[in-house]
Amino acid sequence: MKKIQSTCNYCAIDCNLDFYVEDGRIMKVVPTKGYPVNDGFCCIKGLSLDKQLTVKKPSPLPKIRQADGTMREVSWEKGFQYVADKLAELQEKYGTESVAGISTGQLTMEEFALFGHVMRNYLKTNVDGNTRLCMATAVVAHKQSYGFDAPGYTLKDLELSDTIILIGANPVVTHPIMWGKIKDNHNKKLIVIDPRKSESARNADYWYSLKHKSDLYLYYAIANLLIEKGYIDKTYIEEHTEKFQEFKAFVKDYTLNRAAEATGLSEGQILELAELIHTGKRVSFWWTMGVNQGYEAVRTAQAVINLALMTGNMGRPGTGANSITGQCNAMGSRAYSNTAVLYAGGDFTNPARRARVAEALGVEESVLAEKPTKTYNQIIEGINAGEIKGLWILCTNPRHSWTNNETFAEAVKKLELYVVQDIYDTIESAEGATVFFPVVSGMKKEGTYINLERRLSAMRQVLPRQENEISDYEAILGVGKALGMGDLLHGWETPKDCFALMKECSRGMPCDITGVTWEGLENSHGIQWPFREGDKLQEDQRRLYEDGKFFTPSQKAQFIFEKPMENPMPPTEEFPFVFNTGRGSVGQWHTQSRTKEVKFVEDVSLKKAYLYMHPNTAKHHGIIENEKIRVCSANGRNAEFAVKITENVREDELYAPIHYMECNKLTPSIYDSYSKEPSYKSAAVRIEKR
Repeated sequence: MKKIQSTCNYCAIDCNLDFYVEDGRIMKVVPTKGYPVNDGFCCIKGLSLDKQLTVKKPSPLPKIRQADGTMREVSWEKGFQYVADKLAELQEKYGTESVAGISTGQLTMEEFALFGHVMRNYLKTNVDGNTRLCMATAVVAHKQSYGFDAPGYTLKDLELSDTIILIGANPVVTHPIMWGKIKDNHNKKLIVIDPRKSESARNADYWYSLKHKSDLYLYYAIANLLIEKGYIDKTYIEEHTEKFQEFKAFVKDYTLNRAAEATGLSEGQILELAELIHTGKRVSFWWTMGVNQGYEAVRTAQAVINLALMTGNMGRPGTGANSITGQCNAMGSRAYSNTAVLYAGGDFTNPARRARVAEALGVEESVLAEKPTKTYNQIIEGINAGEIKGLWILCTNPRHSWTNNETFAEAVKKLELYVVQDIYDTIESAEGATVFFPVVSGMKKEGTYINLERRLSAMRQVLPRQENEISDYEAILGVGKALGMGDLLHGWETPKDCFALMKECSRGMPCDITGVTWEGLENSHGIQWPFREGDKLQEDQRRLYEDGKFFTPSQKAQFIFEKPMENPMPPTEEFPFVFNTGRGSVGQWHTQSRTKEVKFVEDVSLKKAYLYMHPNTAKHHGIIENEKIRVCSANGRNAEFAVKITENVREDELYAPIHYMECNKLTPSIYDSYSKEPSYKSAAVRIEKR
């Protein structure tokens, strides 16, 4: 048997796996021993990558919807030309920005880059990704506080920290590899801040069940306490930060009493948390979707960053304010999709950066996109307003995953061109497509991923292609050629070629990868950026900010703060419950399109939507275990759920796993002011017995 090392393309850990292949079949999957991320271990999703496209096997040829509503297979050449002609036709008829794209955090770095080149550079239109749904908050928080989207940590810090604080994060379910590192750290205190008694909270030393979206009151009050008690690192603040005095004056108003009233925590609990932060020698703060997916998420993330900065818990082993990414290549999307920033970062309006990227790509500056993309919500709103007539989505399922997802269903009906590109033609978003592009899974393609700690790893082809099978990269390239891009595709012929272009774009940037080679990533331990040309790799774990220097003009981190907002969808007498959402189980993934092929995951997963309810709430409403109820949202939608009764949610809270389409039928069209990330976690709802 042949052994091929490649990268799992589910979550942002990017475990490496050894695939043993014989006669064109995967015989076994073994986590790569010695790989610094997962070292011989991975979760059930990675071990089941060989199950993709084994139960559901779409035809490898594209399909185009006919006048009678049926879908007819055509050759790839005809499919490419059809899409290219329609894109050009719509732009000619309605304007440049009348077409748009939505990608995913599960493509390779090279696929992001090429899609951006075709859509943003050549067609001069808008492309956002489903990373907007999970990581946009962290991106904006990093850029404003640090000067660049650069999470500084390494996963090794979980093993070195003596005080680990999880905020809106549940790695027991969402990131089992991270949980393994936490569990194996026998010298730590584990603190969980979460309204729900999550699986991680149940294993914590301390659990703080604050009211939904009261985080800012808590972190500002703790900052004030730390200042009043002298529990701050004055030297670090003076040498490596700016705007602390303004922050100090601001948090004076956030008293212990005020925080207790806002959060529902006792004053003793808040004092206890402040003391735990103070007594820790190596304190690390970790946040994910519980923070990111909120209406004031950026400022909440920055409130966490402020706590790390003021206590000097930054840049040292076992410290940091650390964002946990969701998808396998969300970091690659953030740096190389050419959406909100130029390739490898930088503003579209910066002449020096534009000139550098143009030089790296071998094009005139006029070829480059001139402004950041319209955001995901603006694209959907633009379709429903009749401004956008064509949409091309890549390996994402917004009919299911978009907030207030009926708005996406409405949008699809208004499109004149709707291209869906995915490994499955059975996803909900494929319904109503005018064109379907079937592409191969990660087992049959190559490229590069960047994980949550900035580590590049290789996706390498494990299985041979069958006749007419193509990758996402080839599909995008095919449309680009059909559009007539000609010489603009010179140097983009293969993923390896594209990788070389992206390397050159990164030269001199914080995410510089000029020292990384395509061949060097194969069978490697991965390489964290930055890794510049001429650098020598001396260790597998490297963190940023060890020298106290950040990427702002002054090289100092910024204290950023703002008064808490009024909740735009608060509970009311009519809608008295908070509807919270998140992951259901380790084996389930997002909209379940891939994990539904894994029989032992399906066997232990409920087939229909369900939610968790507190026993007192259930008793008050006369609801019993497994009873189906109707949940009505303040967004005007309703859906049915089976009820699971548990004391792990608050009495005023309902919690529903995101893997069922009913969940995001109820979430609101409300977004963070700065990141435009949807507020998935706190819809106001009521319950009705059927």
